[in-house]
Amino acid sequence: MAFINKAAREINCKIVYYGPGLCGKTTNLQYIFERATPESKGKMISLATETDRTLFFDFLPLSLGEVGGMKTRFHLYTVPGQVFYDASRKLILKGADAVIFVADSQEARHDANIESLDNLRTNMQETGLDPDATPFILQYNKRDLPDVESVDDLNAALNPRGVPSIEAVARTGVGVFETLKLTAKVLMTDLRKKMGSPT
Repeated sequence: MAFINKAAREINCKIVYYGPGLCGKTTNLQYIFERATPESKGKMISLATETDRTLFFDFLPLSLGEVGGMKTRFHLYTVPGQVFYDASRKLILKGADAVIFVADSQEARHDANIESLDNLRTNMQETGLDPDATPFILQYNKRDLPDVESVDDLNAALNPRGVPSIEAVARTGVGVFETLKLTAKVLMTDLRKKMGSPT
């Protein structure tokens, strides 16, 4: 749940980037961090394991509006993509206010995407999040590579709920901020409903 800091007049929201290994979660966060103004971001923390790493930083966007007269500060997290870090994934997912699922668009990663999405739903339920009510965005990454699935095929496999989706090439920044802005918009609409604020 979003944490309200009344003294700072800030609502702190947790956004988690989820997806299979090497799909571009870390690339998304690094791109945002490198381009965010120094005064709008905290320090990036990286927890490295042998084969994967988790990144975290907080970010106060200056142009996304307020909720109930308070600014929103986003805490962005990535989860490890490797299956054997499932306990870490659950820990990072706990208390998430929104989830961005980063799918690898390559045909060869079709099964990995489905497996990771199923794992996300299971872990959300186990950590007390409703997979069908939590603000959720799909990012179809690596659209510049050969042998990518069509967006229609990706939607058919990964998006039965018809949630918003964005095509991206995180390596070059295409779709990265658009994904975050769209997530923030959906999240802030959700927060305003919960807080009874006018939209």
